[in-house]
Amino acid sequence: CGSVGQGITLLVARFGLEVVFVDTTDDRIKEIFVDLESQLDDEINHWGMSSSEKRLVLSRIHRTTDFGRLKVCDIVIEAISSRKKGTMVESRQDIFSKIEEVVGEDAIISSNISTLMISDLAKVLKNPGRAVGMHFIEPIDKTNIVEVVNGVNSTQAAHDKVMRFCQMIGKKGVCVHESPGNISTRIIIPVINEACEILMEGVASVNDIDLTMRETFGHNVGPFELADKIGLDKILKFMENLYSEFGESKYKASPVIKRLVRANYLGRSVGRGFYNYENDKPVSNTITCAIIK
Repeated sequence: CGSVGQGITLLVARFGLEVVFVDTTDDRIKEIFVDLESQLDDEINHWGMSSSEKRLVLSRIHRTTDFGRLKVCDIVIEAISSRKKGTMVESRQDIFSKIEEVVGEDAIISSNISTLMISDLAKVLKNPGRAVGMHFIEPIDKTNIVEVVNGVNSTQAAHDKVMRFCQMIGKKGVCVHESPGNISTRIIIPVINEACEILMEGVASVNDIDLTMRETFGHNVGPFELADKIGLDKILKFMENLYSEFGESKYKASPVIKRLVRANYLGRSVGRGFYNYENDKPVSNTITCAIIK
């Protein structure tokens, strides 16, 4: 239940549904619940929620380290950290197997996949037809789309159930036939790479590139803001996975991304990326001058 898992958890609870999140240790669970409360407190401070609404949302959120608590769930979404090197297919498959051991026969087993294939994860299931991918696009609280990814064995019934779930949480489900990157990641990665190219050429600053994309194309965030939000290490991993799959230069990681990751400037999670952050808010640019080729 990292940043994406927390976003999904809060989203589901806001729409009146009971949600259980599973993580590795009791200490980690306490940290997560503090993070969830902090995010809701931030909304209260900006007049987006009342204290009573906060208590109601939190009352729908249940936390555990025990997979057995998932037995009552109709849909289970795997959203483990993808910051480690490699695709982590084996780790995700292991989680799929643990989920299948405890949930009912009609339960959907899903994954918040971006560059992986849901069919690869579903191979370990006794009933792979119940597996349907769901990609929640960040920022989750502002983006209305969920990419609903059908694998080669996904049943129509499973697909329909996931589409209904999307409606229940105020999202529009977009049907995607599995392909690494789906729609959104395959499009946004070249945009981030091109933004880096413009920066390296000295054409414009980080701030002005983000501002132009927000104001001209109606994006919620600019490419650098989005990269910081997702995490530059995760962005680099997406780029490497897509480049490995398709071999096209538009997916090849920009030197700027690589340099920032090597310096551990990973984005909002560590307080510095393309921007420097205080209290999770951008306060200045990390890159103050362009790298001229």
